[in-house]
Amino acid sequence: MPLAPDNPNNRSVASILLREGGVVAFPTDTVYGLGASAFNHAAVSMVFVIKNRSRDQGLPVLIASESQLPEVASEVPDSAYALAERFWPGGLTLVVPRNQNVPALVAGGGNTIAVRLPDHPCPQTLVQALGKPITGTSANRHNGPEPSSAAEVQRQLGNRLSMILDGGESPVAVPSTIVDTTQHPPRVLRLGGVSLEQMREVCEIAGPDAPAC
Repeated sequence: MPLAPDNPNNRSVASILLREGGVVAFPTDTVYGLGASAFNHAAVSMVFVIKNRSRDQGLPVLIASESQLPEVASEVPDSAYALAERFWPGGLTLVVPRNQNVPALVAGGGNTIAVRLPDHPCPQTLVQALGKPITGTSANRHNGPEPSSAAEVQRQLGNRLSMILDGGESPVAVPSTIVDTTQHPPRVLRLGGVSLEQMREVCEIAGPDAPAC
């Protein structure tokens, strides 16, 4: 798949491809993401095939505004709202109870889902144009290097994608921090773009090595 510059016209094309069930790669504020309409079972299934990822490993989803949280979450814990208010848009992914309208495949068959509001106009525009959340897993093969450029996405995934939007090098070539807000206190599952110290300024947070409650 040839690279397409990330501009308004190509974002419009990408949103049409998403609506038709395609899978596109795009720049974000962390690493490059791999997007499909989160409510399209066949498109989500293709993401797993493209990444060579086990279907019991859920995919994070991206939204364009905090008001979309109820579309993917059956309920939103107070801690999730507090963290979202402080760190969204940005490099923080929140695990919340899954809305049953979201295909179980997106959540790896589980009852929770990971959601993020990225601080980048490209995925925000794609979600707004599609009118639905999209998947936001990293645009690499499973266990491959995190892609910080469109060229790296092309090297790993090549012609398997409907489109690769090239927005240059990622401003922060690290993945997002993931916090499970369904636990009390919320627990860090992966450290990335937001530090433990920053989150503890907002609410009580258990570190990644803390025992599960």
